[in-house]
Amino acid sequence: MSLPNRSPLRHLLTHTRLSLLALLATLCASASCLAAAPSTLPPIRHVFIIMLENESYPVTFGPQSIAPYLSRELPKQGALLPNYYGIGHYSLDNYIAMISGQAPNPDTQADCSVYNEFVATAKKPDANGQLPGTGCVYPNNVSTLANQLTDAGFTWKAYMEDMGKDPARESAACAHPVIGTPDITEHATPQDQYATKHNPFMYFHTIIDDKKYCDARVVNLDQLTDDLAKLNNTPNFAYITPNLCHDGHDAPCKNGEPGGLISADAFLRTWVPRIVNSPAFKKDGLLIITFDEGNDGAACCNEKALPGGPQPGGKIGPGGGRIGAVLLSPYIAPGTQSETEYNHYSLLRTLEDIFSLSHLGYAQDNGLHTFGSDVFTAQPSK
Repeated sequence: MSLPNRSPLRHLLTHTRLSLLALLATLCASASCLAAAPSTLPPIRHVFIIMLENESYPVTFGPQSIAPYLSRELPKQGALLPNYYGIGHYSLDNYIAMISGQAPNPDTQADCSVYNEFVATAKKPDANGQLPGTGCVYPNNVSTLANQLTDAGFTWKAYMEDMGKDPARESAACAHPVIGTPDITEHATPQDQYATKHNPFMYFHTIIDDKKYCDARVVNLDQLTDDLAKLNNTPNFAYITPNLCHDGHDAPCKNGEPGGLISADAFLRTWVPRIVNSPAFKKDGLLIITFDEGNDGAACCNEKALPGGPQPGGKIGPGGGRIGAVLLSPYIAPGTQSETEYNHYSLLRTLEDIFSLSHLGYAQDNGLHTFGSDVFTAQPSK
């Protein structure tokens, strides 16, 4: 006869531990701690990120939001982070920061309309992991979360909606312009709304130089359905970018859809249930839905600029704005809300902690808060 999986004593001890950690996080936040409070992460082994575009928290999650699924239904199922911030303007610098910890440089801040080489002004990254210089495609001495995962034996894939839909425009896998040429995917067409600037993996030689490696991991979104069907087919890290219509970037869209938050909400209604009903998510999953940037220049978390580089928020302000995020997981109690401040560097650091990886770039800052007991508020029975 097997013993019950959760005894009353175990339940009490678990509840007490979570309560103490939550109290510690609250006290630390109120005291403006120099370093984030340590947290105990649940055993998450499948992380999904859906990246949306260009909306500030009051527009997305406020009472007048035109995205009811995102703003009202999903927070009831998981955790709402109202004080989650982007790090820059425009789009690309946020995507790059999220997977590498690199701060905006003049070219990435301008979305790299020409897909050029990054020209460094130093031989190697500095003590904060920052490689000073300007340009788009980072050299091999700048690593990414994807490279870290591979080196540690984990799997990852980036799922890009519409990539390769028009073969004359871009390839069906690992799609990016030829180095030194204009990026013709900056703007959508009625047939193809893929944008390289929303695919951060294409800006690192550590990924694109190995075509076989890249082709197997940076794929069209259509592959996600099959990959979700079986636990062993689902990557440990899945990065999902909708097309320029369904991520909310365009409004109206080139194909006649309304775009903006209306089309983004419809995309989520389709894909979120597929993810949360998958074997991998049910076992040990975490889904994060957030935006690249908002419409203001607000910053948090002691955000720093690239040495010798521009102000991260450009002409708007010091940062990428308050955007908010929604998280779903078996380890998150429905209706959770955390007032802790986070940004894209915080997210990168959290993901690295989940997979026991070192910290890249500005994710090294020990003053960053990472997702802890304020977010992971449930201890599901097995």
